[in-house]
Amino acid sequence: MSSAAEALAAERAGAGRIELCAPGDGGLTATPALIDATLRACSVPVHAMVRPREGDFRYSDAEFARMREEVRAVVAAGAHGVVFGISLGDGRLDAARMGELVSLARPLRVGVHRAFDAAPDPDEALEQCLALGVDVILTAGHAATALEGCETLARLVATAGNRLVVMPGGSVRASNVREIVARTGASEVHARGGDASVIAEIAAAMAAKSP
Repeated sequence: MSSAAEALAAERAGAGRIELCAPGDGGLTATPALIDATLRACSVPVHAMVRPREGDFRYSDAEFARMREEVRAVVAAGAHGVVFGISLGDGRLDAARMGELVSLARPLRVGVHRAFDAAPDPDEALEQCLALGVDVILTAGHAATALEGCETLARLVATAGNRLVVMPGGSVRASNVREIVARTGASEVHARGGDASVIAEIAAAMAAKSP
């Protein structure tokens, strides 16, 4: 979501958490003002994106320094979580730099965005995230859409167990969310906030899955 109004509409449709970002292809760093407005509007947890530019996830030293400051700003703004990802030149997750950001982000929950899907080996990337203490991974299962990535998603969900949340995302629709949940065993699913019907169907699917 990229506005407090959109976040509030998502909450009213049944969203259990908001992922907040500034407008941009794939979402950019949420500003402190946007975080504050959303926290005032919503009662569910708000996680804020830290992504300094569009494009790939390989960042220069200057961009990484900016990311450190942006994580500090997210923490100071009172968000409940922060979402980011950094790649090495070969696409693997940059565990060293990400570890610095995890430390800066605590005690907030930490999520990794679709930089995970840019990694060449999803199983290796999962182990890196587990070692870093990441709480949530947003992934399409290394496929174009979450539905296409169900087989990999199911394996990741099973491997992660209760150590972290593997959250399917990528073209999640009201028409396919129940299939994605059934095939992957996921406990959380990610969707864009513009369609309240999708969020309502996700909420219903999660409720039906609960014992």
